[in-house]
Amino acid sequence: MIDYFQQINQALGIYTGISIASYLVAILILISFFIIAQLVNFVFNKVFLILTVKTKNDIDDEIIKILNMPIFYSIVLFGVYQSFSYIGILSNFASEFSKIIQSLAIIIWIFAISNIVNVIIVKLGFKFAARTKSTLDDELMPLFEKLSRIVIYFAGIMILLQIWNIDITPFLASAGIAGFVIAFAAQDTISHLFGGISIYFDKPFRVGDRVQLDSSEIGDVLEIGIRSTRIKTFDETVIVIPNNIIASSKIINYNQPASKIKQKITVKVAYGSDIDKVKKILFDLAVGIEGVEKNPAPSVYLTELGDFGLDFLVVTWVDNPKKKFNVKTKLSEEIYKQFNKEGIIIPYPTQNIYMKNNK
Repeated sequence: MIDYFQQINQALGIYTGISIASYLVAILILISFFIIAQLVNFVFNKVFLILTVKTKNDIDDEIIKILNMPIFYSIVLFGVYQSFSYIGILSNFASEFSKIIQSLAIIIWIFAISNIVNVIIVKLGFKFAARTKSTLDDELMPLFEKLSRIVIYFAGIMILLQIWNIDITPFLASAGIAGFVIAFAAQDTISHLFGGISIYFDKPFRVGDRVQLDSSEIGDVLEIGIRSTRIKTFDETVIVIPNNIIASSKIINYNQPASKIKQKITVKVAYGSDIDKVKKILFDLAVGIEGVEKNPAPSVYLTELGDFGLDFLVVTWVDNPKKKFNVKTKLSEEIYKQFNKEGIIIPYPTQNIYMKNNK
């Protein structure tokens, strides 16, 4: 039996220059790395997953499951490389073999990183977007998901090209020219997109806010999309404004920094009216109107001795901009009724003409 193995060893040495002992060591190296990979796999499945299950979210569970595969195959690939390197059977092709192993590892990790980023976007980004009133983030999340994959795959391709010593300068130049052409052709779309992103992060308004546009139209924000923002006016019409325009326009937001808004009403009474009585009536009526803030309390001022009567200013704070018109209407109605009841005259412009008799 010993002679038989010696004959085999001599034959292998003649043809390959490698002894059978070297082959056995190489196999043991490969088996050792495979066992290490299995042990790491066991630790991930039986230790790390048990720990991550106890956490409140399942993001870490998903990430551990994703990392299990690339780590396992990376260890096995490293074992293959060490095994073949030991016996030196690929000494003439060592550089190419090393590049193949590196390329396989890069491909495995590119897909793993892409899946991890996807899990983070889906588990965190989509949940966060669902909690907000704006629909812009809901539309942006799928876009971010696709863009992240493209960026990761592009980076992986660049790394692979560098491993194989392929000059990427012409590729980058052609990609730059193509990108310029695409950007020029889609400049309006890109402008709308970045306008929507700036609105999302800057938050000049949110869905439901009452805003006044540069064109003096007032309405409530219905939807903030990727390309445009929709605003419903008081006459139930919808204004659709491209995001690049609205992002560079002056917008008055009645809901910021707080939802309450100041309301002013001017009231004129006839000369001879009791000033203190008028101020008390106006204050009491303002306090009793639904939607008027108690703090700060309404204020009443005698602002002017006008041509036809005394001008009073009633200042109130309304708890919501959407109630401003209703509060003004209701308070005006109550003032008119109470003045009639109390005999307080609301004057109107008059002109006295004196005619001189020359007789």
